[in-house]
Amino acid sequence: MLSVIIPAYNEQENISNTSQVISGILDEAAIEFEIVFVDDGSKDNTWTEICSVAKVDHRVRGVRFSRNFGKEGAIFAGLRAVTGDCTVLIDCDLQHPPELIPKMYRMWESGAEVVEAVKASRGREGLLYKLFAKSFYKIMKSSSGIDLDGASDFRLLDRKAIDALNEMPERLTFFRALSSWVGFSTEKIEFDVKPRAAGKTKWNFRKLFRFALNSITSFTDIPLHLITGVGVVFGIFAVILGIQTLINYFCGNAQEGFSTVILLILIVGACVLIGIGVIGFYMSKIYEEIKQRPRYIVAERVGLENRKGGCDK
Repeated sequence: MLSVIIPAYNEQENISNTSQVISGILDEAAIEFEIVFVDDGSKDNTWTEICSVAKVDHRVRGVRFSRNFGKEGAIFAGLRAVTGDCTVLIDCDLQHPPELIPKMYRMWESGAEVVEAVKASRGREGLLYKLFAKSFYKIMKSSSGIDLDGASDFRLLDRKAIDALNEMPERLTFFRALSSWVGFSTEKIEFDVKPRAAGKTKWNFRKLFRFALNSITSFTDIPLHLITGVGVVFGIFAVILGIQTLINYFCGNAQEGFSTVILLILIVGACVLIGIGVIGFYMSKIYEEIKQRPRYIVAERVGLENRKGGCDK
């Protein structure tokens, strides 16, 4: 059986349509399936819509968080909830083309354990967003060795990959990278990003920047090594400047150089503070991990279990 995970945050306009579109495609392809919506603490009628759809179609199930925990928490809640032999993660706004799901499923039947959907084009994204995404992917590739260029959360995972992800103990997760990190036999398929079916995007530049920063620091320690690199560069610069100063002194050409001293103090001071800030950011991540709070808290379920709530670490 195929499980379809759909994270949703303030997506009341899309729930019914998304369920109908995906169900129609999978019914036509004669694929047994279940759909699991994860309401990430929506403030509109998203949960009401999920419950309404679940009453009409027994193959639709839902999980509702007690508050907004973020998309990463919603993804891993879906991975915990699914019961299928494989699962597909897809956005609720249908920017990920659901008509590709049967093809991804057939690739899984042919032996692929992970099927990654890669963006052939980025749709109507602005130039600044595209440049930001390219820079982020380059940093991730150079620091972790995982190529995420054009990658998305739209992918199919075999039960073995699902179980491997569910066994990971960390609280601060980056699904897109972790699902590649676990390995297994992987195939790729390209798609073009579609316009949203309804509603407005919940992402803005500030949220994207924060997501990128959290993802980089959760998956790689490259910023810490950059501090060391900056220290080495300034160390070399200091040796060269020191030699030059001594030569000028012994040759009787020494100058006061007050402006140079002030400038160097400001530059070194800024680098030190930035370094302390990066270290502090990693320490905050360690602090979040050692508290061992759950990734999310479930307030209610529909079509999954009788119990009302719970939490998963």
